[in-house]
Amino acid sequence: MFSNKSILITGGTGSFGKQYVETILERFKPKKVIIYSRDELKQFEMQQTFNASEMRYFIGDVRDAERLSQAMRGVDYVIHAAALKQVPAAEYNPMECVKTNIHGAQNVIKAAIENEVEKVIALSTDKAANPINLYGATKLVSDKLFVAANNMAGGHVTRFSVVRYGNVVGSRGSVVPFFEKLIAEGAKEIPITDPRMSRFWISLKDGVNFVLSNFERMHGGEVFVPKIPSMRITDLAEAIAPGMPIKVIGIRPGEKLHEIMVPADDSHLTLEFENHYVIKPAIRFAHPVDYSIDVTGKKGILVKQGFEYNSGTNLDFLTVEQLREMNQRS
Repeated sequence: MFSNKSILITGGTGSFGKQYVETILERFKPKKVIIYSRDELKQFEMQQTFNASEMRYFIGDVRDAERLSQAMRGVDYVIHAAALKQVPAAEYNPMECVKTNIHGAQNVIKAAIENEVEKVIALSTDKAANPINLYGATKLVSDKLFVAANNMAGGHVTRFSVVRYGNVVGSRGSVVPFFEKLIAEGAKEIPITDPRMSRFWISLKDGVNFVLSNFERMHGGEVFVPKIPSMRITDLAEAIAPGMPIKVIGIRPGEKLHEIMVPADDSHLTLEFENHYVIKPAIRFAHPVDYSIDVTGKKGILVKQGFEYNSGTNLDFLTVEQLREMNQRS
């Protein structure tokens, strides 16, 4: 569905953007792939790897509504990946986080509607479910904006959905590169915030494939959540540094012991499909949609009341060996 289409990705120089471009160029023949981001050095570096004739690189910030609208002219699909994601930085610079994650989301929505973009998927995070830090709270607001945008679109063709998933193996925000850096520098122990901690764990490739598949199945208004395994932070440390002692340093501000991707309070809205969940919109749209059947014809069923998709109670946990294999592939 992406062949002969123009696709724009905000924050496209990040880990997701690079894997997305590699995947899209391998599997499809797009008309244009536009990388929209504010860092000229990262764009220059990315151009050294991805310099196909279809590639376009636009300097711009999602805070700049006019530039964003200009970049979306003639675009068919948008992936909104740009965000301020570092939890401590967001706590220390709250208004900067709000400007990018909330105002930026609003600008993406406005620009997409103005330019008759066909479909938009916004990337979310498990931290947006029952948030306790500012980053998670801003992403929850962003999620709500993208869901409600389907009403704002009115008679326009644009439809909006959200993809929410957990920690990505090997991404810049992952703890893996941090652990590997410590080991390379000769560290004698691995710092662990809390030995009980668990996280959802997904490979970059699986994350990209999940987003791509949701462009095909989306009606507009869904929050898509993949079924993925969990990992224990102590198992991750053992996978990366076998036998190395750990040092418990305590949970950081705004950090949880376990992450949630489907809160119990949303169980009455949650549908289970074969390999993912869909959280239906809490609001009504002008044109009713049966979310129990996706656009590809796959059917989902409502989960039990009180169901919660929690990394600590997940039925699927990765072993130390599986974690080691995933790290090596990333």
